[in-house]
Amino acid sequence: MRRRAFGMAVASLAAAAIRPAAAQEVSGPLVIYTSQLEPDAAATVEAFRRRHPNVQVEWIRAGTGQIMTRLRAEIAAGNPRPDLLLVADSLTFEGLKADGRLRPSPEVQVAGVPAAHVDPGRAYFGTKLITTGIMHHVRAPFVPRGWADLLDARARNQVAMPSPAVSGAAAIHVQALVQNPALGWSYVERLVQNGVQARGGNGPVMQAVAGAERAFGIVIDYLPIRESAKGAPVRFIFPEDGVSAITEPAGILSTARNVPAAVAFLNFLLSPEGQLLAASQGFLPADPSVPPPAGFPDPKTIKVMPFDSARAAREQQETLRRFAQLVGG
Repeated sequence: MRRRAFGMAVASLAAAAIRPAAAQEVSGPLVIYTSQLEPDAAATVEAFRRRHPNVQVEWIRAGTGQIMTRLRAEIAAGNPRPDLLLVADSLTFEGLKADGRLRPSPEVQVAGVPAAHVDPGRAYFGTKLITTGIMHHVRAPFVPRGWADLLDARARNQVAMPSPAVSGAAAIHVQALVQNPALGWSYVERLVQNGVQARGGNGPVMQAVAGAERAFGIVIDYLPIRESAKGAPVRFIFPEDGVSAITEPAGILSTARNVPAAVAFLNFLLSPEGQLLAASQGFLPADPSVPPPAGFPDPKTIKVMPFDSARAAREQQETLRRFAQLVGG
């Protein structure tokens, strides 16, 4: 039933995308810098242009680090080009916000996206959820239910995770653990003592568990869910005590040249149509009322650990340093 409902929802997206926008039409050039995967970025821009054909969208796609290097160089030269950023994590936006580089946008329509995924000053807006939980090989010695299970003696030297120095999602995950009063640095230290191995990005973790080199992995959700559907011998668990999440936020720069079009783009991303598009690309929508992709549970049943982005931005370098010291990196 869920697959059928999701298919019907995506069909409604296609129909809605060609309906004229009720709001005042926008036009002109719009420059977007994004870290979305290239096919996802292309599909997102195309869906937006169907709703707003008078906007000429130029989009530049690269990793978040490359995007920020380019943007900082443009700022230093006095000519930042993008109107809008759509990149992986809130910490990037917290830095820009602290520097006065983001435009507060109270006029953006957040639709059903919860307040927890919106910056209190409305300088940036979460557009989807990419959670970090636990994957396990189908022949693992047990099925974990919560984070403490990875401290079990049967999990000793059997857990892989991405390095927070490499993966933005992993960096946020470690900080979410640290901020959680029930876990904190004590949990991270015990995890390291139990032999957790940092393996670069999420891809190598996926490979380590799928190849049975490790029984368990700390990893972003869509990789094992997608590969399990293709027959990989892995399963993904949303821990009962909560997942961490990056929200792929979007925000308008304070130097934006086409604010109306940028606002319209944000409205699209957060609308039911935009959220359905994110789901069709295999991601959990930020709006919990939008049907998730196949293989995901009802979003309302997923507990997300509280996360203070401003605190995380302040503590990021010290957290990375302390974690590297623990694992010997």
